[in-house]
Amino acid sequence: MLTPARFVATLIAGALFGFGLALSTMVSPEVVLSFLHFQDFGLLLVMGGAVGVTVLAYQLAPRLMKRPLWGDHFAVRPAVLDRDTVLGAAIFGVGWGLCGVCPGPAIAGLGVGSSAMLIALAGIAAGAWLQGWLAQRRS
Repeated sequence: MLTPARFVATLIAGALFGFGLALSTMVSPEVVLSFLHFQDFGLLLVMGGAVGVTVLAYQLAPRLMKRPLWGDHFAVRPAVLDRDTVLGAAIFGVGWGLCGVCPGPAIAGLGVGSSAMLIALAGIAAGAWLQGWLAQRRS
C-alpha cells in the first residue's frame, strides 16, 4: 500500500537518482555511445560506484536493520537465467548501443530538457507493451 511517507520517500529517491544520472552525463546519448565505443571511461566509474553502493547496501541493510522501512522482512528473490532473460538482455543491449539511451536516463533526460528522449521513451514503451502482449499470448 502506498502511504504518504512511502510516496515521499519514493519521490525523493527518484529525484536523487535522476539528479545523479544528469550530473554524471548519462542522460547524454553521445556520452553513453562514446563509452560503448571504448573512447570515454567516465561512465565506468559511475556504474562501478553504483554497483559498489548497491552491493554494500544489500549486504549491510539486513544485518543492521531488523526489517525494511516499508515491509515486514527482507526478501531474497533468486535470479533465473533462461532463454527469455538472455533474449531480453540482448535486445536491450542492441537498443542501448544503437541510440545510447536506457530507461532511467531517458526519463531523467526529460528533466534536463532533452526532447529527443521522448522518441526513445516511445520506443521503450512500445517494447514493454510488445513484451507484455507476447507474454499474455503464451499463457
